[in-house]
Amino acid sequence: MAKNTRSDIIFFFAVVLALWIAYTVRDVLLLIYVSALFAVVLSPAIGLIRKIHIKGWRPSRGFAILVLMLTLLLAGTLFVGVALPPVYRDARNFSADWPSHLAALTQKVQHLPFGQDFNPASLKKYASEIASGAGGVFLNVAGGIFGFFTGAILTVYFIVDGDRAFHWVVSLLPVGQQARLDATLLRAERRTRNWLIGQALLMACLGLASLIVFYSLGLKYFYLLALYAGLANIVPIVGPLSAMAVAAGVAAFDSPHKMIWVLIFYVVYAQFESGYLSPRIMRSTLDLSPLAVIIALALGGSLGGVLGALVAVPTAALVAVFADEYLVKRKSTAAEA
Repeated sequence: MAKNTRSDIIFFFAVVLALWIAYTVRDVLLLIYVSALFAVVLSPAIGLIRKIHIKGWRPSRGFAILVLMLTLLLAGTLFVGVALPPVYRDARNFSADWPSHLAALTQKVQHLPFGQDFNPASLKKYASEIASGAGGVFLNVAGGIFGFFTGAILTVYFIVDGDRAFHWVVSLLPVGQQARLDATLLRAERRTRNWLIGQALLMACLGLASLIVFYSLGLKYFYLLALYAGLANIVPIVGPLSAMAVAAGVAAFDSPHKMIWVLIFYVVYAQFESGYLSPRIMRSTLDLSPLAVIIALALGGSLGGVLGALVAVPTAALVAVFADEYLVKRKSTAAEA
């Protein structure tokens, strides 16, 4: 009995030590995890490149990885060189114009009933925080270049050596459970990949549609607003609503007609996305409720910042697949017995 108690105590402190070490190096673990997710998404592209036939020649796996990495590097360079400068310019203009917008909003609010008690000092405080925060975001992006290249290298290694790492993880379990874990991991990988690709397409569709419409309306900061609309689309219901509120608020400072057209655009697009795009793009659903997505984003953002929020929903998808396999099915089996 004493030996078992001593073993339990040692095991408890070992778990505590492991958790403390994991928390200490959480940024590194998060980078590794994000690289593994990218490898899961990009791995099928390697197979597509290797299917190319040119007079009996087929590209090797290494050549396919090189082509894929060069393509992604070219796409990233084009984005940084073409799309990022106007977004940064819009962010700076928005920060500079915010005080004048705040003054106009204060005058309008103070003419409303009970508006005399409105204190603009608190909004000015938030405005300065927003302006400084916008600059901080771009500084963090510039400072994260090293992390980006590190993640890219890790992604390549996961693509090259991912199968061996996968089988090594499975081999850690008892032999009788390895087949079940192997099937569960493969199903989780497939469903998570399909969801990530589908969600990225939906975000890109809303971002491009917003860019075209906002540009046609002559809306200020249309690059920044379109980028925010696309990124916010990862959050169900709340994300598009917040993007609509921000765009409508910016349009209201120009003219009520622009605000009405912005609202009409979001209403029409919401019907188009739910009725046409989502059923065709999101063919593989993860059965995640909007509440689960919002909770996952909140937890991920609290633990890992922006990067944690980005990987929160795929992580919730993995947890859902494992819960479906090891919890829900176990309960149904027990009920039948």
